[in-house]
Parts: sequence; structure tokens; C-alpha cells
Amino acid sequence: MKKFRKVLDGLTTSSPGGTIGSPSCGSAAGTPTAAPTPKEIDIQETLVSENFQLCKTVRHGFPYQPTALAFDPVQKILAIGSRSGGVRILGRPGVDCYCQHESGAAVLQLQFLINEGALVTACADDTLHLWNLRQRRPAVLHSLKFNRERITFCHLPFQSKWLYVGTERGNTHIVNIESFILSGYVIMWNKAIELATKTHPGPVVHLSDSPKDEGKLLIGFESGTIVQWDLRVKKADFRIYYDEAIHSVSWHHEGKQFMCSHSDGSLTLWNLRNTTKPFQVTFPHGKIQKDGRKESCKPILKVEYKTSRNSEPFVIFSGGLSYDKAGRRPTLTIMHGKAITVLEMDYPIVEFMALCETPYNNEVQEPYAVVVLLEKDLIVVDLTQSNFPVFENPYPMDIHESPVTCTAYFAECPPDIIPILYSIGAKHKKTGYSQKEWPISGGTWTLGSHTYPEIIITGHADGSIKFWDASAITLQMLYKLKTSKVFEKPKPGEGRAADLVEDDPFAIQMVSWCPKSRIFCVVGISAHIILYRFSKYDANTQIVSLEVRLPCESEDVISPSENENNPSLSEPGSHSPHHQHPASPSSGTPEGVKDSIPHLKVKDRTVRVPPGYQAELVIQLLWTDGEPPQQITSLDINSAYGLLAFGNCNGLAVVDYLQKTVLLCMSTLDLYGAADPYQRLTRSPRRNRQSTSGLTELSDNQQSVDMERSKSPTSDHVNGHCTSPTSQPCSAGKPRVPMGPEGPRLTRRGPGRPPFRKAQSAACMEISLPVSHTEESRENSFSRSRSSSVSSIDRDTKEAITTLQLGESFGRKGDALPTPCLWVGTSLGVVLLIPMSIPTDQEERMEEPVTIGPSGTVMMLKGSVLRFAFLDCMGALIQSPYEVWRDPNAPEDPDRPRRRKLVNFSPSSSQDTCGEGHLAVVCSERQAKVFLMPSQSCLFVHNITESSFVLRADVVSVCNSVCLACFCANGHVMTLSLPSLRPLIDVNYLPLTDMRIARTFCFTNGGQALYLSSPTEIQRITYSQEMCDNLQEMLGELFTPIETPEAQNRGFLKGFFGGNTHTFDREELFGEAAAGKASRSLAQHIPGQVGVEGMKVAASGVVGDLARARIALDERGQRLGELEDRTAMMMTSAETFSKHAHELMLKCKDKKWYQF
Repeated sequence: MKKFRKVLDGLTTSSPGGTIGSPSCGSAAGTPTAAPTPKEIDIQETLVSENFQLCKTVRHGFPYQPTALAFDPVQKILAIGSRSGGVRILGRPGVDCYCQHESGAAVLQLQFLINEGALVTACADDTLHLWNLRQRRPAVLHSLKFNRERITFCHLPFQSKWLYVGTERGNTHIVNIESFILSGYVIMWNKAIELATKTHPGPVVHLSDSPKDEGKLLIGFESGTIVQWDLRVKKADFRIYYDEAIHSVSWHHEGKQFMCSHSDGSLTLWNLRNTTKPFQVTFPHGKIQKDGRKESCKPILKVEYKTSRNSEPFVIFSGGLSYDKAGRRPTLTIMHGKAITVLEMDYPIVEFMALCETPYNNEVQEPYAVVVLLEKDLIVVDLTQSNFPVFENPYPMDIHESPVTCTAYFAECPPDIIPILYSIGAKHKKTGYSQKEWPISGGTWTLGSHTYPEIIITGHADGSIKFWDASAITLQMLYKLKTSKVFEKPKPGEGRAADLVEDDPFAIQMVSWCPKSRIFCVVGISAHIILYRFSKYDANTQIVSLEVRLPCESEDVISPSENENNPSLSEPGSHSPHHQHPASPSSGTPEGVKDSIPHLKVKDRTVRVPPGYQAELVIQLLWTDGEPPQQITSLDINSAYGLLAFGNCNGLAVVDYLQKTVLLCMSTLDLYGAADPYQRLTRSPRRNRQSTSGLTELSDNQQSVDMERSKSPTSDHVNGHCTSPTSQPCSAGKPRVPMGPEGPRLTRRGPGRPPFRKAQSAACMEISLPVSHTEESRENSFSRSRSSSVSSIDRDTKEAITTLQLGESFGRKGDALPTPCLWVGTSLGVVLLIPMSIPTDQEERMEEPVTIGPSGTVMMLKGSVLRFAFLDCMGALIQSPYEVWRDPNAPEDPDRPRRRKLVNFSPSSSQDTCGEGHLAVVCSERQAKVFLMPSQSCLFVHNITESSFVLRADVVSVCNSVCLACFCANGHVMTLSLPSLRPLIDVNYLPLTDMRIARTFCFTNGGQALYLSSPTEIQRITYSQEMCDNLQEMLGELFTPIETPEAQNRGFLKGFFGGNTHTFDREELFGEAAAGKASRSLAQHIPGQVGVEGMKVAASGVVGDLARARIALDERGQRLGELEDRTAMMMTSAETFSKHAHELMLKCKDKKWYQF
């Protein structure tokens, strides 16, 4: 612990001792003034570096770009592989594990070691990996890298330790799962096919052992060749040459016949008694045309042939539709007897798998469900009911139902908010699901002791909002809100909105939520704000609409007094919709009337709203002088004050949402008054019309690339907010940063360019667009550092409002008592304080106007201002005041009239010991400062980064204290102590930060954060040592000890006539003693990097490496002994043979030829 003491008299300019930085004093706007009395601050900081550690906790959502699927029928866990090398393992709700291959190569195939707690993955870099699932965080035990051949298919028989691996060259190799070493036994393609065959059969696309005899391996080649290879005698039993390419093969459980799917949309059934031609050929979706020919059909990519005791077998396949039916969705077909059911899917099918009761392939399969992995969804179909309903998915697989455009994370929520949201959301759940329990029910998970209510909010491109219960590292949807219901449906091609916003006029840009007062506010891409109140009752309501024109020019500004006296304002408390048009010099002209339109039309009739969040007020920005409104860049709402403040590149507006009036609508420049710290040039009217490239689009020419690099991160390119660079080169003015060599090439984006584009309406570049390599490259074009061409300020620059904070503070240096204030941060690093006078009496509050007046107080930081926070003189975080929630639609109680109940955290209320005042923490892209209020003296300053810039910053509570958490564009996560701004942790977490992460990263209390790791997945992380220590307890167990089900008795006759499957000894065939060693150049063994816990578990488990090594040594010694005995027997036999041969020769040597 470290104590910081400082005596402040408002005139000190020297730094306190230490290495914290060089604090400066006074306000940046003028000369410092002395504080009324000396103040002494004594804050004991408790946070140290040992309190912090960064690690990933859990990943939610659907695996992005899935490629492979596997299921363990005994453990009942599911594995999904992805194109980026990720593996998600799912069990019962709460059991959800994410693993990542270090190579990042796509996962081609997954194979469980059934009931062994292990998983084999085959990747696109031709490497096999063995994962140990007997630990909460799986780790790789072994890897085997093939050097000369490409892996195409793998098969691991149940209860076998030998993995069959098919390759692109058509060869089949065999790998020992325990040692992960290649056997010398190889089935070469030219041995598998007849020597007379001149053409190569193609890659191996199927491998499976015969259910009738494990010593027979069925090999399917892409060209249509099928070979059954006798592993014992090393020759083919039969060969099938079919003229259509094979995609998959599936056995009947008796092992007497198998089914193949082909590229022409046909299914062939082959009987082992006669393999010269197929026993049956069917085109399930191919009809006979008028000319007698079959319709051409798409390939059937996979087929499964599953038997059932009490009914006809199931034939399940994907694809096979006729080419004529254009536009049809992907299908899964279930043939059960004569009934054919076609299930249409919303997305292309990647893989499917029938779930069966038994793990043995030679028993009646009894399928009870089908898992279907789609490109963007996972569904499970119930096969036990004739209408094949789907199971309700308990995992949050629909985060990306509409592309995610913004995120918010709230920890330590009021405990009653989650049950209330869940009860409201449960009323709108879909019906028609299967009544049976979710079949993927493996693993164990218990609610840990370190849990507290957490909520994640996601905003989406279609205007929907989703509230998720994120408690105890799980994720469950609570409630969905559709903001588009507030507006009339736009008719196709009607109005300017259709041309500008294209497909996503309702996309959510940011959200503001107060869990205690339950006030919810959203900002949309069409420059609109919707205010919601929560109610447990449905109601008939009329939504009030306010239309605001944030001025582009200073002469457009309407002073607050004119606003307050505007006769067009409705009476306080009235719920009739009205429109507010602040007057301007151009509003009287026909052109002005034409321009004063919003993008969207609010419903002007009374609407019935269900329980939950109900819209009360809509604020829309208007067109001005033929220019569309700029996007809203900042928002803050305070339920105790009844005020809503927002800003954009043009200026600031403050709305009284209780009286439904606009209190302030002013350009950023006019907020300064005489306290403007910059000299600005007069704006050229012609340059106002200039337009450049789109907001989020990168072109290939060098000039635009330079422009993107030199943009401030507060432009829309990073935060999706501001529509212009923060600073531009000019020939005069007060320079902030020296002119760089790229400066003259920088061009300004004028407001003439429509600011709303489809790609811009998202937290990720690919919102509402199909995913393509172009978009991925755009997304990853994130510039890590700002160019030095950020230069001096002229009046042509648009200074954006980047952050706002309403709270109790001191608007002026001479203030003795705190008053409601609005803190304003701009893209030029300027902090403005705006004090307000709000009537305290409830009746007066609804009738008397709120007065606002800029104080002229200005403070300066390097870079765009990102965050404000207030601490008391003991270092504790001061919460914003709020109004206690009361249901607006609850029945009136005459005995208890409704009154607003406010909770105020005034700085003076908790500081009897240290006098008046509080600390203000201000963080910008480059710098953090702590000011003492009301003297505005800078106590501490810390330059966070010089080479990069901060994307997200927040003051959060960790370990019963507070710190400043920052996420930088170069991928660093860092925390600073408060108030001294001492660095606590700095971790290079994400080496390549892309646009999606930059726009969705957010911190919360308890040392947690999250970001969108892919368009479909949310990654949660922690930077708290305490949570890292408790993480093992919070995660689910993937492996649970379960006895393997016994094989069914086959009966005497079946066993006698069907062959004996238990006499096949793979070790005898594939072991080193019999097969020899494989070529070292063929594959390279790589030992896995197993963690300490993994080593303990692996060593103590049945499949422990040490135990296996000992067993292998014993077995090898035994085999060597047996080999020696056999050699001796062979020598004895040879000697006997030689003796008999010699005797025969002597007997026959004197005989003539005719005597034989």
C-alpha cells in the first residue's frame, strides 16, 4: 500500500514526489485561482499489480465458420470445429468449452475416443492432435504432422487404439492413439485397386470397419471405387467400380449391406453377396421428365443408414434436390419406410450426425435425434416423433440472428432485474419444440460461489436489442426489444432514408441503461434516440416525438431562452405527440421546410404496447440545408435530473424528457464562448460541400490509405460515431502537433457525403453484408497508430462531442456547493463544464424550466476525451444520482400518491472529514488526468501511450477498490491506480486488433470485459487475479466417469454364421513387431504442451502417459519374447524340413523318370 499526500493551494505547479508523472495546475482556459482554503487529501491505495492477471474466461455464441462435427454417444458431449482452428465442446447448459489450435489451421474432422475423455482433431495443415478432455481446460497431449501427404479422412473404431487415416494420394495410414506414432502398416492405393486399373482412384473419402468383422476395412475413393480390404491377409476382398463420384458411405448394422451417396443425387445400396452391381439405385428427389429422362440433381453430400427395432430403417441425407428448383433452401431429408420428410434449413448444411442409443456399430442403432450443423446455426431434430420437431436450443446460438452492432456489459446488477426481465421475455418465446430433454447432456456444472447478477446487452442491425443473463459465466437470453416498432414501416423507395441508410435504418449505435431506475435509451444509425421506461403492465400509449436540428453553423444556434419561450411546446405532462422545430434563418423559406424532415416517421397513433420496455420519447435530428444529420457520437441520461444529453460533430443538445422540451441546442464552438482555447479560421462556404470517400470504405489508392491512417480514432472509422477527422492541416492557427510529412495530402470529409451507409451501421464491417475476403481485409485494416499529420485547428474542423456525463459537481471554481452539471468532452481533448439549475420540488420540476448556462470552464488533455468519473476525497467512486424505479402504468393508490424518489450521491454527503470537493478522473486517447474540484487543479497526469491510442476506457471496481482500465488500439490492456494513475498492469493481449473488437470492447466491474471475437461469438475475459484463481471452480467438467455399456449378446446362431468379431488383434497386425516402423520423413511426432493440472489428470487417469508407457514396454518385452520363441520354432522347423528333403532326394535319385 502506498499513501499519497498533497497540500493544494491552487497555485502549486510542481509535482509531488514520485514517478507518477508531472501534474500541471489550474485550468487550461485561464490563470489559476487560489482555492478558498488549503485542502489535504489522504487516500490509501490498496490495489497492486498482484491483484491483476489477464485471461480468457468463456466464449458464447455460435462457432464462426464451422467445418466439422463429432458426438460422444456415451459421454453425450458434442464437438464443433471451425475454419479458424477453434473447437467448441458442448454438454449440458453451463458445460461449454472453447479450445484453439495454435496453428489456426481449419479443423477438417473430429473423432472422439468414445468414453475415454479424449478427442482427435485433423486440421488443414495435415496435423493430427490428441486433446485431453479430462481437465476443465483441455490441452493437446500429442500432435502428428504429416509431411508428404494431405489428410482427407479419419476413422477410429470404437474401443480401438488404432486410428485409420486416409490421404489425398489414396493411401491409408494407421496411427497408434496412445503413442501417436505411425504404424509401418500402410494400405497403398495401387495395392487396394487392381493392377490393371490405369487411373488413380482419387483421395480417400471414406473409411470404416465392417460391423460383421473388424478385420475388414471398407475404403471409399472419390472417383467411385470402393474396396473392402482384409487387414489380416493384406488383400482386397472385393472391388466396386461405380461411374459416379462417392461422397459418403454408411453400413447397415448387420454388416451385409451398405449405402453410398453420389454426386448425381443418387443413393446406391450394395449387398456383399453380389458386388458387381448395386442392389438398389434411387434418386430420392429426381423425378422422371416427360421425355423419360431423370431430372439432374445436386450431389447428396452425406447419408446415414440407421436401423430401428420397432420400425423401418431411417435413411437421412443432405442435398440431392433437383437443379430445376432454383432458390430452394438447403434441405435435410428423412426417409422412414415409405414416408419422406424434407426439412428446409435457413442456412447451408455443413455436417449432420444421427444420435444413436448404442456406441456399437454391430447392434441395432435406434436413432433418436439428428444434430444438424448449419453455417450459422445448430439444430437438433427429434426422430422419435412422426412430425420431427426440433429441440429448444439451450445455448445462446442466436446472438448473430441479426448482426451485432454494439455491446454493453453490466456487472453487479440489482438482483431483482434478471427475474423480472426473464418473466417478461418468457411470454414471447416460440412454441412447437420437442417436449423431450435436450439430448446433449454430458458433463457436470455447478453454480460457483463467486457469482453475482450480470447482464449483457447487444444491439443489432435490424434495430433489435437483446438482454442476456451473463451470471456465473453462462449466457441466457432474457428479453428482446424491437425498436423498429416505434416507427412506421418505410415504403420501398420512399423518402431520403431509403437511399441513404439502405437496408439497416434502425441499426443500433449505442445504448445507455440504468438498471436501478430501469430507464433505457438507444441511439440509432438514422440519427435517432428512443427513450424507454419499464412497466410490468401493458398499456395504450402515444409516443412523443421531438425533432432537433443540431446546427452546422453558429448562426443556426437557438439560445435556451428562445427555446424555453417557444409557444409550440406542449404543456408539461401532456402526452400528445408534437414536433419541435427550432427556428433558423432558413426555416421560413420553402427550401428550409423541405429540409426539416427526419429520416424515419414515428407512429402518430395510439399503440398497444406489451409489458416490458415501452417507448416514451423519440428524438430525431433533421436535415439542414440539404445535408443529412450527422450521426450521434455521445449520449448520457440521468433519471434523477430527468435530462438527456447527446452530441455529434456539429454540437450538443440537452432534452428535458419529463417536460418533453429541448433545453439546449448549440454548436460546439458556441459552447466555449470567450473561453475557446484555439484560434480558428473562418470556414469557407464552398468547402462545406466537398465530399470524399465513404466512411468505412478503404480504396486501393495511396491517398485514401494515408487519409485513413491519419484520421483520429474518434472518427467513424474506429468508433462508428464522428464523421470527420478530429483535426486537419491548415496554414495558420495554434498548432497542437507538429505538421507531419503526410499532412498536405490529408483531405477533409465534408458533410455533403451522406453519412449513413450499410457497412457503417455496425460494430463490425460485415454488418448485413455477406462475409467475404474483401470485408475481412477491410476489417483488419485497422490502423494501430495515428499519423503525425494531426495538426493545427481551424474553423473548418468539426469538433465532435465524444463523451458526456451528468452528475453532481462544481461548475465554477468559486462554487461552495455541488450542483447538477454536464461534463462535456470533445474530440480535440477539451473538457467543458455546464452547470444546471433543476427545480427540486416535484410539482415545480414538471412546470418550471431547467436553466442551463455554459460556465466557461475549460480543461485540456491530449487526444479525444473518452471517459469521465468522479471520486470522493476517500478515493471511492461517486455514483450518478438516479430515480428509484416505479411502474408508470401501475394502478393508482389514493392513499399513497405517486412521488419521485431520488437517490443522490452528492460529493459533499460523504465527506464530512475532508471538507467539500471531489476528484474528477478524465481519460482521453493519450492521457489520463485527475482534477481536484472545485479548484480544477490537476493532481496527477499520466501519458498512457505515445505510439498508439486508447479505444475504450472506464473506471471500474476491482477488489473493493477502483482503477482506470484502458484498451489500446495496439491490443494492450492496461489498468492504472486511482487517483495516482500508477500503472498496475500492461498486457499485450490482442496482437492484431480488428475493427470489430475495437467497436465492441467494453469493461465492467469485478475485473471483467468482453468483445465480439467473431461476427457470431462474444469472448469474455477477466483482468482480475481473484477471478482467474476461481475460474477452475466456475468452469464445467467435460468428462464424467461413466461405465461403457456392455455389448448385447448376439446369440449362438448369429455368432456362428455371422463370424466372430472378437478374435481380431490389431496390435498383432499394426504393432512395431509385426508391421515395423514407418518412414520418419512421412510424419513428425510433436509432444503437446500440457498444463500442470493436465499432467496431473493425465498421469492419474487410466490413459496416463506413464502407465501407458509401462504397459507398452511390458507388451513390447512380451512380444519380443514371443518373437524369439517363434524364431526358434522356425529354425527347428527349417532343420526338420531340410532333413526330410535330403531323405527324399536320396530315395528318388536312382529312379528313372518313368518310375515316378
